[in-house]
This record gives sequence, structure tokens and C-alpha cells, in this order.
Amino acid sequence: MNEAIGESRNVTFHSTNPQSGDSRKELLQGLQETQKNLDPKWFYDEQGSQLFDRITRLPEYYPTRTEIGILSDNREAISRICEPGCVFIEPGSGSCEKVRLLLESLRPSAYVPVDISEEFLRDSAMQLGQEYPWLDIHAVCADFNQGWSFLDRVPEGKRVIFYPGSTIGNLEPGAALTFLKRIREILGEEGGALIGVDLHKSSDRLNAAYNDASGLTAEFNLNVLGRINSELDAEFDETLFNHKAFYNKAQQRIEMHLVSRQAQSVKCNGSHIEFEEGETIHTENSYKYTVEGFAQLAAAAGLTLKQTWLDEEGLFSVHYLGLA
Repeated sequence: MNEAIGESRNVTFHSTNPQSGDSRKELLQGLQETQKNLDPKWFYDEQGSQLFDRITRLPEYYPTRTEIGILSDNREAISRICEPGCVFIEPGSGSCEKVRLLLESLRPSAYVPVDISEEFLRDSAMQLGQEYPWLDIHAVCADFNQGWSFLDRVPEGKRVIFYPGSTIGNLEPGAALTFLKRIREILGEEGGALIGVDLHKSSDRLNAAYNDASGLTAEFNLNVLGRINSELDAEFDETLFNHKAFYNKAQQRIEMHLVSRQAQSVKCNGSHIEFEEGETIHTENSYKYTVEGFAQLAAAAGLTLKQTWLDEEGLFSVHYLGLA
């Protein structure tokens, strides 16, 4: 890991230079597959992170407000099981909004926000540090999908992974299992994980959440084309693509795609990417679980659901996982 890239009285920053050549190779490889695809992590440049933060406040997008309600209503019980004084680690921390619901009751010895967008991470961590001057913040710019070596630089103590927002749903089931196994390895004997998981529900409710009337989710989806242009010296024109999102009930997942409006040849990385009219780039999956199904997934990774909290409608769940 590089040396600290900046700090304030209670906020320290580190960077692992996550946007490496290997990541660009991964991005290009996805665009060359028969079904063109992107890892959702590419959504989250500064503009994408800001757009997603706005999406979470939309009336159609129930997951964020529902999860916030669960965390708010159960913060004391959650803090007891996580234990005050723990090292609270949040991969994909974004605006650090949800951790604010727990900090006063939890009082962790350190908070470790991890995000791939350096500028957005810096701004979020600095704001949080001003609001909570007692909190020791170790902000890390990293792609945690590439490894967790950055944990060698965080304070010692009981490690609790905080992974809200049903971000685990962006992973294919096999990759979600691998992710949980990695968590199992880094927790030690006393650690735990607090994970938010969106639940299977009616297709109408899910489709509305990813096709908001304001078009903000479409803007978020299309914004990734600018990221590709920057990373791969490409010339994608977002006006030549449409946003498409739908619930695949058989797979129990929302799929997001960018649909080419016409046949086109797009300059990319010194070559060209060919599109037929109607051909798509598969930009994201968001898997939905039942409580029982997620418990089975956790068990396969050597973890046990120690406690589960739900909202009254059963739309969303928050689980505390410990060692089996």
C-alpha cells in the first residue's frame, strides 16, 4: 500500500492505486465477450457515485430508506452484537450515510471506509470526521475485489465488516460465496459481518425501483460509457444507447443493460467494438434472496446467521453473521 495520501486530525487516507492496468484489461475483456458486460464497480467514478447517492433518495427506490429504517429501529441491538470498540470496516462505503445511524451507539475504536472512487471517498471521510471528531477514521481507496491486503494497515481489534445496500446482490451466487469466504478468513475468531440483503418480492415493485420516472437510473447507467471512454480511450456516444432494466424472475435478479440503438462500430483501445442494433452491454445484476436462501449461502461459506432484522413489509433484511 502507498503511504497516506492525506490526513486531518482524525482522518487518515491511504491508496492502493486500484485503477491499474489489470483492471483496464478486465474492462476491455468484458466488452469483447459474446454477451458484452461490465463489472458494476465501473459505475462509481465521482459522477456515478453522486448519481447513485441521488437514486437512493428516489420514491421508487425502496431499498435505501427501508434499510435505513431497519438500522435506525434496531441500532441498540445491532451495536450490542457488533460490540462497542470494534473495528468497523465498510467496503464500498460511498457517502458513509448508513454508518452514521450506528456510530453513536456503536462507538467503534476505528471506522475503515473503503471505496474505489478516491475523490468521493476523501470528501465523504472528511465530512464524517468533522461530524464525529472522536472517531478514528482510516479511509482506504482500494478495489476490495482484488484483495484485502489493506487491512494490514488498520488498527487491531475485533473486525466487523459492514456491507449494507444489498451490494452483495451485485455478485453472481458463486462470486457471492467467494466473497463471504474471504470475509470468513479475515474476521478472526471473534469477528462478524453486518450485511444488508434485498428480498425477493413482486416483479412490479422491483421493476419500478430500477426504472424511476425521473430517469435518474438511466442517467446512472449511461454514465458508465463516459468511464469507458476515459479508461480505454474509447468513443462511446451515450445518445446511441438506451437504458433497460427488468426483473428476471427465474434467476431472481434485476438485470441492467445498455441497448445499442443502431448498428455501430465504436473506437476502443486502438481497435473497434462492433454492435448490432439491439445488442446490449450487461452492466449489472442485483440478486434478490429469501432469508432462508441467504442463510444457506452463508453456511456454505462457514458463517452463521446469528441475528436477522426485517422491516414490517418484509422488503429488506439485515443480518449479523458470525463464525459457524
